[in-house]
Amino acid sequence: MLFAASFPERVRSLVLWGTFARVLWAPDYEDGLPEEFIDMFIEEVRAKWGTGRALEPFVSGTGDDLVALRARYERQTASPGAAATILRHNTRMDVRHALGAVRVPTLVVHRTGDPIVPAVHGRYLAEHIRGAELVELPGDFHFAGRPGDDDDVFDTIEEFVTGAPARHDDDVDRVLMTVLFTDIVDSTARASELGDKAWRTLLEEHDVAAARAVEAQRGVVVKRTGDGLLATFDGPGRGVRAARAIGDAVRPLGIEVRAGLHTGEVERRGDDVAGIGVHIGARVGALAGPGEVLVTSTVKDLVTGSGLEFDDRGSRELKGVPGEWHLWAAG
Repeated sequence: MLFAASFPERVRSLVLWGTFARVLWAPDYEDGLPEEFIDMFIEEVRAKWGTGRALEPFVSGTGDDLVALRARYERQTASPGAAATILRHNTRMDVRHALGAVRVPTLVVHRTGDPIVPAVHGRYLAEHIRGAELVELPGDFHFAGRPGDDDDVFDTIEEFVTGAPARHDDDVDRVLMTVLFTDIVDSTARASELGDKAWRTLLEEHDVAAARAVEAQRGVVVKRTGDGLLATFDGPGRGVRAARAIGDAVRPLGIEVRAGLHTGEVERRGDDVAGIGVHIGARVGALAGPGEVLVTSTVKDLVTGSGLEFDDRGSRELKGVPGEWHLWAAG
């Protein structure tokens, strides 16, 4: 708060979460706590520090597992004396005189049932900082002891800072893309035949060759699947050409691969992909024969006029996917 008031040109916005301008009672701050009460609380924290019980009033969640985690946190962050000294300094601060000079956009976030810093302190901040936005959230803890318990706070802060509603892991991008699955034919038998060390070397050579083929077609290797890979492309033609190139590149290594492709709507989750489109691609790949590049009709229809040729493999059922799917082998 002092920094924002002193150097507004260096502060874009200010977020005050579960904090205060002053804690101690004063004649002009009757919502504060008596000094003797605070000193008694600090002494109790000092006595319990390192046991996992010192921070118990601060955090959400109970259970022996959380006590053990808190105990480790306490021991790794400060000695009992240092923890008490930090708390004593914190509770002697008073920046009320600076609040009127804060001119940057400010968000005050507070839990209504915060037992350590009561919500009245947050309301005081919001009332005395010009234009401050106050958001009170439910909860009777100061900060989260369990993952997810403070997500509502993070969402509120993210929307304030970015101007857009917060996104979650379950908020996924859905895009149209081509997925390619490859798999080394008879990999178990080859691994047994070669032995662990030689098989690992062969897999590394396969991975390097496959990655080069994918990258040459502007694709992305999403992940390796043990003895194959999952890759994505922004066009089905590139995916088919990459699959053929992988087969050609690894054949001199004495192995054959099978490949399957599908173009459809895919859920993009960070660096991974998911959804029915990915599932279909995997099922198609599993049906391909040695050295074969098998595709769905969607892929074939989208590359019409590209010069790629296909042989009809008829309709097949794909495990876990409704209906029948017409499949084609890239020539």
